[in-house]
Amino acid sequence: MNAAVPHDRLKPRALYEEVAELLRQRIFKAAQGDMEPGAWIDELKLAAEYGISRTPLREAIKVLATEGLVTMKMRRGAYVTEVNDKDLRDVFHLMAVLEADAAAAAAALATEAQLQELEALHQQLGKATKDRVKFFAVNEAFHHKLLEVANNRWRDQMVADLRKVMKLNRAQSLLKAGRIEESLAEHNAIMAALKQRNPGAAQAAMRAHIESGQEAAG
Repeated sequence: MNAAVPHDRLKPRALYEEVAELLRQRIFKAAQGDMEPGAWIDELKLAAEYGISRTPLREAIKVLATEGLVTMKMRRGAYVTEVNDKDLRDVFHLMAVLEADAAAAAAALATEAQLQELEALHQQLGKATKDRVKFFAVNEAFHHKLLEVANNRWRDQMVADLRKVMKLNRAQSLLKAGRIEESLAEHNAIMAALKQRNPGAAQAAMRAHIESGQEAAG
C-alpha cells in the first residue's frame, strides 16, 4: 500500500503560471515599451527572451486573457488590453457594489482579533501619507484583509480580477493632489463603521470611498 502524500507537499508551479506572472507584472509596471496598453504581444520575441517554447507562453497569454489583461484578436494575435472610459466606469461600478457588500459583511462577521488587524492596517495607512508607494501597498492590504474577513471566495475572485483591470489605467487616482488625504478620511469612516458593527454604515462608507476613487481617476 502506498504511503500517503503529506498534505504540505506542493507540486512545482507550472511553467506557464510563472510566465503568466512575469507578463502580468510587466504589463502592470509598463517597464517595457512592448507591454503598453494596445501593444501587440510578440510571441516569438518573448519566447526567445525567456528561453522557452511558444507552448507555455501561449498558455500564459490565455490566462491573462481570462483576467481581461490581454485581448485576443482573430488572425491578429494577442494585444495588451486598452481600458477606455466606459470600461473604467463599469469596473468602478462593480467594485463599489462588491466591496460595499464585503464591508457590510465584515461589520457583521468580524471577530475582535480581525478588527484589531484591520485597525493596525488602518494605523499604518495613516502613517504612510507622505509615501505614495507605501500608501498604495497598505491600502491594498487593508482592502484584501476586509475581503478575507467578509469570507466569500467568489466575491474575492471577482474583485481580484477587477483590480487587475484597474491597474491597466495608468492615471492612478491617488496621484491627484489631495487624494491621499481624502482617501484616508474615507478609510476613517469605514473603520469607524466596522468598529461600531454597523453594516449599513460600512456599506455606505465603502461605496462612497470607491466612487470618490472613480472621480479622482476620471
